[in-house]
Amino acid sequence: MTKDDLHRAAELLRGAEALLVCAGAGMGVDSGLPDFRGDEGFWRAYPPYRRLGVNFVELADPVHFDADPELAWGFYGHRLELYRSTLPHAGFGVLRSWGADLLGGVRVFTSNVDGQFQRAGFSEDEVVECHGSIHHLQCGVPCGPDVWPADDVRLTVDAETMRASSPLPTCPRCGAVARPNILMFGDGAWLGTRTEAVMSEYVRWRRELRRARLVVVEVGAGTAVPTVRRQAELASAATGALVRVNPREAEVRHGRGVSLPGPALDTLRALDDLLR
Repeated sequence: MTKDDLHRAAELLRGAEALLVCAGAGMGVDSGLPDFRGDEGFWRAYPPYRRLGVNFVELADPVHFDADPELAWGFYGHRLELYRSTLPHAGFGVLRSWGADLLGGVRVFTSNVDGQFQRAGFSEDEVVECHGSIHHLQCGVPCGPDVWPADDVRLTVDAETMRASSPLPTCPRCGAVARPNILMFGDGAWLGTRTEAVMSEYVRWRRELRRARLVVVEVGAGTAVPTVRRQAELASAATGALVRVNPREAEVRHGRGVSLPGPALDTLRALDDLLR
């Protein structure tokens, strides 16, 4: 990452009338959150699963909530407490401050399920969580359309077996085991109603921008699951005003986009220094 690249990105941001933040797992790394990059990355974050011979894709499968709910909730219950206890790093506040005074405002599109943007002060209707949220639950069957907050969920997880102890969360309608309202691998039972409602508001916001100068800041979004990257490129297609922050996969192939190969927090701080 060169000074020229930083200055080019800062110029784009100075001209912004609206800001879209597109964030992947790399956004949370500087807060101390794992990004589950490959089996080795996952096992570094969760050593017991290496011993058990279980990888992330196998655990992030909704069938476990029916076949082995203690195993399923061991993983998600531990993550829920981790996300609750993690403070968002200062980069979240930087992004929020950039969007606060813009005429068109700010929106977030993220594949992260951790709720870090909301904890950093973004409102619920500003954040599209395209894969759902661990802070909300749904019926594991599901027996109906309801999605509800997980505020009351407190689970004990054995550190050796990574299994949760009863009682497990249940659906208030039918009594079946509940599950996080997260889109998992091979998931035909995910209830996307909460995400779709915010997505509709996001689409309306994009339409109302019309000719406003939208700048897209993409942070920590990789190519393995390219949902966030595609959204960033689609949103910036008209102007090319894309700032891509990524320590490993920062290349920008079109228009006025700027590649900033670096970690989220340091790069956002460096840009903020220039803007100030």
